[in-house]
Amino acid sequence: MNKQIILTASFFGLLAVILGAFGAHGLEGKISDKQLETWHTANQYQFYHTLALLFLSTFSRAKSQSIKVSYIMFTLGILLFSGSLYLLSTRNLLGIENLSILGPITPLGGVCFIVGWIALFIAAMKNRA
Repeated sequence: MNKQIILTASFFGLLAVILGAFGAHGLEGKISDKQLETWHTANQYQFYHTLALLFLSTFSRAKSQSIKVSYIMFTLGILLFSGSLYLLSTRNLLGIENLSILGPITPLGGVCFIVGWIALFIAAMKNRA
C-alpha cells in the first residue's frame, strides 16, 4: 500500500505543478479573474491533499483500514473536487458551458476530503507509536 500511495501522490503532485503553471501562464487573459481564482482554489486543494497522501504513506506499517479509507477518499476528493473546479473554470474554453453536472460534483469531492481526514484521525488514534 505504501508504494501505491507514494505513486499516487507523486502523480498528483506532478499534475498539480503542471496545472498550476498552466493556470498562471496559459490561462491568464483567456478566462475571467473569478474563473482564474477557481482554478487556483482547485490547484491549492490538490496540493494540500497530495501532501496529505504522502503523510499517509508513513502509516503504511499499521495496515490500517482507516488509512486505506483515507487514501481512497483523498484520491476521490482530488479527482472530484479539484477536477470539477478545473473544468468549471475552463468550461467556456472547452465548450462545455451547458454541462450542469459539474456544480454538484464539487461538494461531493469536499465530502470525500472530510471523510478522508476523519479516517486519518481515527487511524492516528488507533496507532500505537
